[in-house]
Amino acid sequence: MVTVVTKLVHYLHLSRRSGQYTMNHDHSKKTPDGASFDRSGSQDSLDELSMDDYWKELENIHETRGNNHEERVALVVKEPDEGELEEEWLKEAGLSNLFGESSGDSLESMVFLSTLTRTQKAAVEKRVETVRQTMRKKNKQHQIPDVRDIFRLQNDSKGKICDGSEPSTVRTSENKNEIQDGTKGPKFSLGTDEQKSPLEDMPFSDTDINLEISFAEQAANLKDSSVGKMCKGGGGETLLPNFRLPKDKTGTTKIGDLAPQDMKKVYSLALIELTALYDILGTEFKQQKAVKIKTKDSGLFGVPLSVLLEQDQKKVPGTKIPLIFQKLIAQIEEATLETEGLLRIPGVATRVKSLCQELEAKFYEGTFNWENVKQHDAASLLKLFIRELPQPLLTVEYLKAFQDVQSLPMKKQQLQALNLLVLLLPEANRDTLKVLLEFLQRVIDHRDKNKMTLKNVAMVMAPNLFTFHGFGSKTIEQSEFVMAAGTANVMRFMIQYQKLLWTIPKFIVNQVRKQNTESQKKEKKDKAVKKLLKKMAYDREKHEKQEKTPNDADVPQGVIRVQAPHLSKVSMAIQLTEELKAGDIVARFLSQKSGNVQTLKKEEVCLYEIGGNIGERCLDGDTYMKDLHQLNPNAEWVIKSKQS
Repeated sequence: MVTVVTKLVHYLHLSRRSGQYTMNHDHSKKTPDGASFDRSGSQDSLDELSMDDYWKELENIHETRGNNHEERVALVVKEPDEGELEEEWLKEAGLSNLFGESSGDSLESMVFLSTLTRTQKAAVEKRVETVRQTMRKKNKQHQIPDVRDIFRLQNDSKGKICDGSEPSTVRTSENKNEIQDGTKGPKFSLGTDEQKSPLEDMPFSDTDINLEISFAEQAANLKDSSVGKMCKGGGGETLLPNFRLPKDKTGTTKIGDLAPQDMKKVYSLALIELTALYDILGTEFKQQKAVKIKTKDSGLFGVPLSVLLEQDQKKVPGTKIPLIFQKLIAQIEEATLETEGLLRIPGVATRVKSLCQELEAKFYEGTFNWENVKQHDAASLLKLFIRELPQPLLTVEYLKAFQDVQSLPMKKQQLQALNLLVLLLPEANRDTLKVLLEFLQRVIDHRDKNKMTLKNVAMVMAPNLFTFHGFGSKTIEQSEFVMAAGTANVMRFMIQYQKLLWTIPKFIVNQVRKQNTESQKKEKKDKAVKKLLKKMAYDREKHEKQEKTPNDADVPQGVIRVQAPHLSKVSMAIQLTEELKAGDIVARFLSQKSGNVQTLKKEEVCLYEIGGNIGERCLDGDTYMKDLHQLNPNAEWVIKSKQS
C-alpha cells in the first residue's frame, strides 16, 4: 500500500509540473450571474511554488500509517437526506422553533431574526423553504410557516415591511430606540449598507478588513457593482496582502472577551453569516456529519479532545489545552527553534512509535524520561497527535468548509470566511488550534536559521490538518492530492493572519447588542403585564424606579463610576473625555498601591463592560470610553482579573 501511495505521490507531482495537474476539479462552476470577480490567484500563486515539502510530508504520513499495524476504526461521514441538512442547519443557528412541535412558540426567533442583514435573511429563507418543501413531500404533521410569513410577522411587529426587493436595512428607528424610561437608546450598525453605498463612502483601503459591515453584504455590493479589484492575487508568500484591522473607537473584541451567553449568539450569527457569504459567492456550504463511533476513553493519542481535557483537568484544574500537546511544543522549543529543517525532517519512525507507546504508559505517572526525546522525534509526535485525533482538529462539520475557502474569489473574502469558521469551532478545538498556530509562527520567526519559511511550514503542516485518516475512503484519499495547493494556501493564511482570525467582527457584536436590547424590552413588557394582572401597579412603578441606573443619583452626567473590588482603590468616579481610554483607567487604579492588597500587573487585569446591551466584555486598552459609553449607557464598569 505504501509503495502504491508513494508512486501516486510522485506521479501527481510530475503531472503537476508537466501542466496536467489541476486544482479546480470540484470548483469548476463559474461565478453566478456573470459577476466580474477578480480571482485571488491563491491557487496559481501556490502552483508557482515548489510542492516538494507537501509531497514528502504526505509520504512520511503514509509510511507512519504503514508501520502502525493496529486497525483504526474509520470515521463514517453520513450523507444527509433531502432537507435534513437544512433542518440541522436551522437547529445549529438557534432557529429550530421555526418548525416542528415548537413552531408556534417562535417569539424568541422573531427577536433574533429582527437583527439579521438582508443577505443573512436570504440565507435563512432559503433553508426554511427547503425544510418546508421537504416536510410537505413527507406529509409531516408539524406545521412550518411560509418563509414570507416568518419575516412578515417579524416586520409587522415593528410597523414596517421588508419584501426583499431592496436591501432590508435593520436601522434603528426612533421608536425602536425608545427605552422603558422614555430615553433614546444607542444606535447600532448591524452590518447593513444603510448609506447609499458602503463601497463609495467607506474610508477603508484595499488591505483594511472592514468589520463594521457584514462580509456577505460587502460581497453582494461588490457583485452588484461589478467591483472586484481588491487585493488581486498572484505570486508567492512575499505578495500576501498586509491585511490589517482599522482601529475601532469602541474597542476590538477578541474571542474570549465575551460572556458565554453572548458567545452562543455569536456562534449562531457566524453560521448564518458564513452561509450567506458562501451563497453570495456561489460556493456550496455543507456541514458534514459524522456517525458516532466508539473511541478511546483514556490515553494520549487517538483520544477525543474533550476526553483528554477532562482527564487533564484532574491534574491541572482549568487547563484548556491538552497537557501532552503543551509538553511536546515545549520539548521542541527547549532545544532551539533554529534547527534546520525543523518540522520538515521526520523523526526515526521506529523510535517515534516506541516513544508513543512509552508516553501512553508513563506520561500521566510522571515517569517518562523526556531527555530521550530528540527534537525531530518530538515534532513527529506533535504531528502524529494532530493526525490521530478521532475527529479532525478543524472538525468533521467544517473541514470541507475550511478546504473550500481556497475557492473563494478574493483573498479578503478567504480571510473573512476563515474568521467566521474559527468562530464556529468548538472551544477546545479553537484553543488548541490557536496554540498550534502561535507555535508555528515562532518557528517561522527563526527562518533565517532553520530555513522554514511560511511557505515551507504551511506545506508541511497542511497534510497533517487536512488529510484525515478517519474518513478512510479512496475518494477522500484522492482528494488529498487534488486539494494539495489549496489546503496549503489555507494553512498559509491561518498562520499569517492568525491575529485577525481571533477577532469577533463588530457587526456581529452589534447584532448581539441588538438582540439583548430587544430581549430586555420583551422581558420588561412581560413583567409589566404580569404585574398589571396582579394589580400591583404601585409596586411595579416603585420597582422600576429602583431598577433605573443605580448610579444616576450620585454620578453627574459625563462621569462613570468604575468598581475594582480586588484592588486597593475599590471605586472611582471617572470623568469621560474624548481621549480617555480603557487602559488609562486601569493604569489609574493600579497606581493606587496598598500594602495589604495583592499587586497585579496591567496585563493581568481588564476593565469589563457589564450589563446594559451586553452580557460581559473585556475591553482592549485602546477602547475610547466616551464612545463606548454612548453605545452602552446602562453598562457597569468593573476592573477585575482577566479570565483564563
